[in-house]
Amino acid sequence: MKKNQTPTVRFAPSPTGFLHIGNARPALMNWLFRLRHDGRFILRLDDTDGLRSTDEFAQAIVEDLTWLGILPDAFFRQSDRFSLYDAGVKRLIDDGRLYPCYETADELDRRRKRQMARGLPPTYDRAALKLSGSERAALEAEGRRPHWRFLLDHKVVEWEDMARGTVSIDCASLSDPILRREDGTYLYTLPSVIDDIDLGITHVIRGEDHITNTAVQIQVFEALEGAVPTFAHHNLLTTASGEGLSKRLGHLSLRHLREAGMEPMAVASLAVLVGSSEAVRPVSSMEELAQVIDVTRLSHAPAKFDEKELAALNTKLLHELPYEAAKDRLALLNVGGGEEFWNAVRGNIVRMTDALVWWEIVSKPIKPVIEDSTVPLAAAHKLPDGPWNKEMWSPFTWQVWTQAIIAETGKKGKELFRPLRLALTGREHGPEIANLLPLIGHERALARLEGREA
Repeated sequence: MKKNQTPTVRFAPSPTGFLHIGNARPALMNWLFRLRHDGRFILRLDDTDGLRSTDEFAQAIVEDLTWLGILPDAFFRQSDRFSLYDAGVKRLIDDGRLYPCYETADELDRRRKRQMARGLPPTYDRAALKLSGSERAALEAEGRRPHWRFLLDHKVVEWEDMARGTVSIDCASLSDPILRREDGTYLYTLPSVIDDIDLGITHVIRGEDHITNTAVQIQVFEALEGAVPTFAHHNLLTTASGEGLSKRLGHLSLRHLREAGMEPMAVASLAVLVGSSEAVRPVSSMEELAQVIDVTRLSHAPAKFDEKELAALNTKLLHELPYEAAKDRLALLNVGGGEEFWNAVRGNIVRMTDALVWWEIVSKPIKPVIEDSTVPLAAAHKLPDGPWNKEMWSPFTWQVWTQAIIAETGKKGKELFRPLRLALTGREHGPEIANLLPLIGHERALARLEGREA
C-alpha cells in the first residue's frame, strides 16, 4: 500500500444464491477492517456468469448486507466492466502471457486420467503451445474456438499473509489457469485482478480456500504491472458438526437467520469471534466489534458456527439492550409502554418480536386461566385501589399485597404465584408479575383475577 493511501477492501460475492453465514465471515472481516482503519469498503458483484447470476440474488445480497450493518462505500457489477477485461486480455496476448487452447472438456478429462494412471500430477501439459499456425487454423476450420490460458512462470510465489504469516506456493505444480472460455466469457481470476487494480484495492481479506488462487493472481497482477495488495486468508466457518457451508444450506442463509428473529449483531459477533483469540460474546455495535477482532490473531483451524450458541448470544444481547437502542424497533412493532415496559419484559424475550406478545398481554383483552379461584379471588379482594401509577405501584406495594393474600389463603410459593400469573397473563412463565401489574392496570387486573376476559 502506498504511503497515505486509503485502506480499501472489497467483498465480491456471486449473485447466484442467497448469502449464507459462511459468506458473512469474509464480508464482516472486510467491513470491520474498514472501520478499524478508517478505510473504504467496496461491494463488487462477480456476475460474469450470465446464466446463473440473477437480479433477484443481487438485490438480496444488498438487503442482507444492509441488515447485517454493512453499508458499502461503493458498488460495482462486473457485468458493466467487460471493456476493461477485454483490454486486459489484449495486453496479455500481446505480451505472450495468454495463449489459445483447443482441447475439448472430454479430451482434457481423458488426458488427466492418463496422467494419473501413470502416477503423474494431472496438470495441463501446455500442448497448445506446440501448435503451429497451420494446426491452429485447421482446428478452427473444424469449428473449434479456443479457450485462453495464462502462462504461469514456474517459480515459487511467496507473500506475507496477515492471517497466516509467510505463505509459499510452487507454481510449477499448478496448471496454467483458464482465464477466458471458448464463448468469450470470463472465469473468476482475470476480472478479479483487473478490478482490484482499477479500484485501488489495498487489502484482500478472504477465506483460506483461496490460498492457491492467490499465487496465480499475484502472477497476473505482476503481468499487468498492477500493485499487489496485501492478503489475509482467514479460517473458514463450518456447521456445528464440522460440515462445510454452502448456498444449499438454506437454514444458515442470512435471510433465514433474519426471518428466524436473530439479531444482526448476534450473528456478526459469533461469525467473527468464533475461531479467533477473543472470547465469543455478544458485542453491541460494529464499531466496538471492529476494535475487538484482529485478522492477525485468528486460529488456523476451522471455526464451528453453532446455532444453539447463536440463540444464546441472541438472547443475551436482547437482555442487555438499552431502551434507547430498542425504542425505534419497538415502535415499528407497534409496541408501547415506553422504557418501563421494555425494562419489565426484556429479560424474558429471546426474539424482539416476543416484546409484541407481552405488549398484547398487558394492553389487550386476554382470557384468564383460572384453575382454582381461591388465590385469584383473594388477590382481587386485596388489590390496591386504582388508578395506579408507577410511583404508587412500588416493590413495597407488591409485598404488602402478596402478604395480604397469604394471610387470607395460607398459600405460599408456587401455590401463590402460579395462580396469580395464570390469571393475570394466561401464561405459566414470564416477566416478574410485580413489574407487569402497573402496565396491566387496575381495572384489567381486577377483571382477570375475577375470571373475566379483559
